[in-house]
Amino acid sequence: MMQNSFHNNVSLLPISQKLKETYLVWYEFSNKIPKTHKYSLGQKIDNLFVKAIETTTTAGFLQPQEKLPWIRLAIRKTDTLKIFLMILWETKSIDDKKYILLSEKLNEIGKMLGGWHNQIQNLKQNSPRK
Repeated sequence: MMQNSFHNNVSLLPISQKLKETYLVWYEFSNKIPKTHKYSLGQKIDNLFVKAIETTTTAGFLQPQEKLPWIRLAIRKTDTLKIFLMILWETKSIDDKKYILLSEKLNEIGKMLGGWHNQIQNLKQNSPRK
């Protein structure tokens, strides 16, 4: 009961929410990938998801001028995720349907991160100089 109350009070940034949702899809799929990749590439993908969630959440708490390095790190993590998932798909460790679903979600996350990056970059460029 307490856990449910706590869960309702947690507010995530839209990008962190999308990453969390995509991670949960990955988590479901990851239990079915072959052992040859489960503890190598599968573990790396899992870690990249965790890092991407961590970096976007951290960026959300920072002042605008401090956000860019964290957003750029999240972009690098999600781009690497896309490549690793492509390898899993090309080696037939995940099927077409799973790959397409995860890729679409990661592409949407990439667009969100790119938009956030550009928004902060524009704020930085348009701020008055001291």
